[in-house]
Amino acid sequence: MTQILHLSTFIRRPIFDLDGDRIGRVQDLVARVGLDAHPPIVGVVVRIEGRNLFIPIRKIGGFAEGRLRFEGRRVDLRRFERRPGEILLSEDLLARHLINLVRGRLISANEIEIALIDATWEVVGVDPGRRPILRRLLGRRLGQSIPAKSIVDFASIEPFVSHVPSARLRIPYRKLARLHPAQIADLVEQASHEEGEEIIEAVGMDRELEADVFEELDTTHQLEFLEARSDADAARLLGRMAPDNAADLISEIDQDRRLPVLEQLPEPQQSKVRQLLSYNSNTAGGLMSPDFVAVSATAKVGEALDAIRMSHAPAEAQNAVFVLDEAGQPIGAAPIAALVRARATELAISVARTHLAHVHPHWDLHRVSRKMSDFNLTVLPVLDDEHGAMIGVVTVDDLLEELLPQGWRREFGMASAEE
Repeated sequence: MTQILHLSTFIRRPIFDLDGDRIGRVQDLVARVGLDAHPPIVGVVVRIEGRNLFIPIRKIGGFAEGRLRFEGRRVDLRRFERRPGEILLSEDLLARHLINLVRGRLISANEIEIALIDATWEVVGVDPGRRPILRRLLGRRLGQSIPAKSIVDFASIEPFVSHVPSARLRIPYRKLARLHPAQIADLVEQASHEEGEEIIEAVGMDRELEADVFEELDTTHQLEFLEARSDADAARLLGRMAPDNAADLISEIDQDRRLPVLEQLPEPQQSKVRQLLSYNSNTAGGLMSPDFVAVSATAKVGEALDAIRMSHAPAEAQNAVFVLDEAGQPIGAAPIAALVRARATELAISVARTHLAHVHPHWDLHRVSRKMSDFNLTVLPVLDDEHGAMIGVVTVDDLLEELLPQGWRREFGMASAEE
């Protein structure tokens, strides 16, 4: 069984030469972060006569016994300077936030675990639990053997490195892209501003993902990360967001920025946002998405499915295809499941619900929620006040988000660092 050693057992411990004389004190261990799942330890920073010096790991013995020995002939007296890609395990990781990419949560690195793997000392895990803290407070004899379940494999962890001088590393976009945008948004909300900026910068490699993450952020964090952007950059981001989310955010930014940002939005996004801004945010009109899937009364099932494939409406709004008459009024809603089960040559209206519930843009959210609940709907059409045309849809996910109290993730422990 591989022996796991704690970083804390080495920090500030003495280091001896081959004659057994003490020559200094360990300040930190240096690891190289890159392609390796478990970063190899490349050396030790040792305090000798008031100077921090670097000793390569190949010249250090006694790791397993906990009594470090310098096995070289002489120490390089040049002051330690970290090289690109190097991190200090204690200074850069211990007691800091790390990203658990498996669970999509932040963890606190209360202990760093190292082990000898194939003749190389590697960083194998992080212990986010309380036991390392108790061990440091009450003595090393407490809990010398760590239960394996408390250690998070370092291969599933990503450190923040924006605070690390000369690291020249950033969080890999591809790793974050495995998470749902809501999970990434939770990470940003758990993190410090500096850490959040690093996450936002990483997802910025994919403009669509960046917009999806911004949609999931609470208003406070949206404004925080939008503040430093130019009006043009803010408009670029808002132009990729769903129109209803973009309208909500524009209504929250400083008044003197609203019009300049709005005017730089691309068409037809700008028109949709202007329309939504004309409604109170606590009404169906303020909550609705103007993008939905609709076909004519003569359309067949195959055409309705093609309309879904070609639609840019939010996925939640595509749960039903609305069948419109010549005047643009909905006469039915065909659930996507019913369309998939039907023959392509059937009329879409033949598999649609024709007793169609609807709301109007001035209706308040409680009235909207009652209508959606009474008819067991996940997407609800919004008709203009004259019943002349369908102008949008309210989806159940947007309604829930609006009805839940602000900051509910934090209140229920969903946006806090884990132990």
